[in-house]
Amino acid sequence: MRWTIDYYSEAVRLTIEALPVGIRAAYARLTELLEEFGLDVRLPHARPMGKGLYELRPRGREGIARVFYCALIGRRIVLLHVFLKKTPGTPKRELAIARHRQREACGP
Repeated sequence: MRWTIDYYSEAVRLTIEALPVGIRAAYARLTELLEEFGLDVRLPHARPMGKGLYELRPRGREGIARVFYCALIGRRIVLLHVFLKKTPGTPKRELAIARHRQREACGP
């Protein structure tokens, strides 16, 4: 049984659609892995961030993006937040947005 992918909001979907073409292509390949393997996708493609939050790690010639997600019962993945990465670490503000949305979409 495959996993299904939902978006936290239309804004998240539109932000992903607006990513540069190379990053968007990598994102498309990684979401295919998510649909097939779910939470078993690991580095270098995805990484657990703790407490049920994960990050998808698409990269292209134009740069690197991060897409935070969580999982729900019934093999559902919710894409919570996306941003273009400009620093070596994950900015606290971006992580805080993802954690807040995780609580709303996937529970505590």
